[in-house]
Amino acid sequence: MVLVTGATGLLGSHLVKRLVKDGEQVRALYRSAIPVFDGSDKVEWIRGDILDVVQLENAMMGVEQVYHCAAMVSFNPRRKKEMYKINVEGTANVVNACLSVDVKRLLHVSSIAAMGRIREDKPINEAMMWSQETSNSEYGRSKHLAELEIYRGIGEGLDTVIVNPVIILGSGDWHSSSTGIFRNVYKEFPWYTEGRGGFVDVLDAVNAMVLLMRTKNIISERFILCGVNMSYAELFDRIADIFHKKPPHKKVTPFIAALVWRWEAVKSWFTGHDPLLTRETARTAAAKIVIDNRKLQRYFVNFQYQPIGQSLKRICGELEKRYNLS
Repeated sequence: MVLVTGATGLLGSHLVKRLVKDGEQVRALYRSAIPVFDGSDKVEWIRGDILDVVQLENAMMGVEQVYHCAAMVSFNPRRKKEMYKINVEGTANVVNACLSVDVKRLLHVSSIAAMGRIREDKPINEAMMWSQETSNSEYGRSKHLAELEIYRGIGEGLDTVIVNPVIILGSGDWHSSSTGIFRNVYKEFPWYTEGRGGFVDVLDAVNAMVLLMRTKNIISERFILCGVNMSYAELFDRIADIFHKKPPHKKVTPFIAALVWRWEAVKSWFTGHDPLLTRETARTAAAKIVIDNRKLQRYFVNFQYQPIGQSLKRICGELEKRYNLS
């Protein structure tokens, strides 16, 4: 029996589909609505979340493997407390429950942000740790603290492996996930930055996670999941070309970014809505980051990431079908 937390998110939902396809017995946590897909009736769906300790332990009864995908990604200062509670306290609850009911193996989904991603002087690799100087976000700090809970579990005998994905590209809810990148390009959002970073196809991330979970002799290691390093401008241009839309054509300068995030902060204060841009996201979008993705391929020489063009074409096609795009 396998348990997946965060089973309705972009990564978790694709993982559940893969596990069902592989014939695994899957139990999955959801918070509001059970997703419908081919094979969803084969999943044992449990309504709840990782902040309910008793419910979490009950969900793990009889489970041998746990994929911990549940997390909150937010750059809204108003949601900081909630994010820390879910990402840090929630992860501590998962670790404690695994130890309590003797789960055999845990795979924790962390983030490249937990390594401190503002490092323009050198590529980011698994040996790097978060620090105040290299992090630009409270989200990154929350994921770093979550990793410390994982290492505590390792110290108490929990068989664990960690993955640190970069920006995940996939077909999901484009109103509340990284799939929003595709929505913005489709709607011909005109602005781009000169920043660059790492991107990974959600299917590649899932393949790597399943491979790592099933390779029992890999313990207490963490792996960056990154298919390609490229500029945001190039990514936007490629998506726009597939959608037959006008690509972003207005460069965001540091001055413009500073004006926008300040205006968004004021607007958010009055409306209560998440700001379109924050000081943290403006800094990330402008950074020129290079990710070293070689560790995973050193361990698994036959593992290959899909070409980015192939991934983008598939995802755009899935989104056109999902949202009835013309």
